[in-house]
Amino acid sequence: MAVLSEEQTMLRDMAREWTQNESPVSAFRKVRNGKQPTGYDPQVHAAMAEMGWTGIIVPEAFGGTDFGWVSLGLVIEETAKTLTASPIAASALAASALVLGGDDAVKAEWLPRLASGEITGALAVDEGPRHAPEAIATTATRQGDGWVIDGHKAFVHDAPGAALLVVAATTDHGIALFAVPTDASGVTLSARLLTDSRGHSDVALAGVKLGASARLGDAKDYAAVLDQARALAAAEMLGMADHSYQVTLAYLKQRTQFGEIIARFQALQHRMAELYTRIELMRSAVEGALAALDSGSDVAATVAVAKATANEVMHLVSREVIQLHGGIGMTDEYDIGFYIKRARVLENAWGSAAFHRDRFATLSGF
Repeated sequence: MAVLSEEQTMLRDMAREWTQNESPVSAFRKVRNGKQPTGYDPQVHAAMAEMGWTGIIVPEAFGGTDFGWVSLGLVIEETAKTLTASPIAASALAASALVLGGDDAVKAEWLPRLASGEITGALAVDEGPRHAPEAIATTATRQGDGWVIDGHKAFVHDAPGAALLVVAATTDHGIALFAVPTDASGVTLSARLLTDSRGHSDVALAGVKLGASARLGDAKDYAAVLDQARALAAAEMLGMADHSYQVTLAYLKQRTQFGEIIARFQALQHRMAELYTRIELMRSAVEGALAALDSGSDVAATVAVAKATANEVMHLVSREVIQLHGGIGMTDEYDIGFYIKRARVLENAWGSAAFHRDRFATLSGF
């Protein structure tokens, strides 16, 4: 387990208390049933912004706290335990792209509003059903002092309601990131319904004209933002896995079969013991990845291990907890089914386990 500072411990405890008291799983059920177009409750996002969570990785000069990726990961983990629907991860990635490659003017335009929660942002990369960060057909062409963007993006997480998209596009010098306002002429967002009932969009970009400052960064910055996205997805899965385990353990301790509490059955004890050890392994990998983002040391390999581990463990946990609940685990009446649905989306976001195993092998020279 990571060694936290006093401030980080306070942040984690505040996030834990708030989610348990103000944003339980029943709040997510209400969002789902209400078919919120954004996939989250704007009032919940506003409350997070008031607590400063939307500005955790934004520099102080632009209204943030610059508290680092471990700190943001702690918040994401706690909110994930109750499936709190929120765009804070997506907005943090958009903000990070601005910090890494934006000039002072574009930073001043967007970062204070992202930090305050006034607006949200999203990262638009993939163009097909699988994560393929090198296969970018969207183009950015020079036109005078500015750029013209053409292409499309699929499965853009938390794009509904966002004011800013950070778009990956191919230029004459490789892939770069661009700041694209969603209200710009030529930008069209179409709702994409996925099993997790969250906000996703297809994004069409047809002759979108941007200024020179819209170009945010080069291939190095692109790779950095992708690793940040992977680490945050892994942190969310960690929170979901831990909570799913705790809910299932409580259920096993109260259900009886053949006149006996089923938690006493040795076969079930073995299965729960395996889940516990796998989740603790997952925690070490995820916390290591977040710490690597803060230190800048061996980021790519550490994040690849974390995302591969998180994908595999969350897949196992989500299947097992459904099985351990029995047939009721798949009914809508029980919240545990929500976790497997969200898990399947996150497992494929920013790279599957196979993708990251291959990536780690390549980084290791194999």
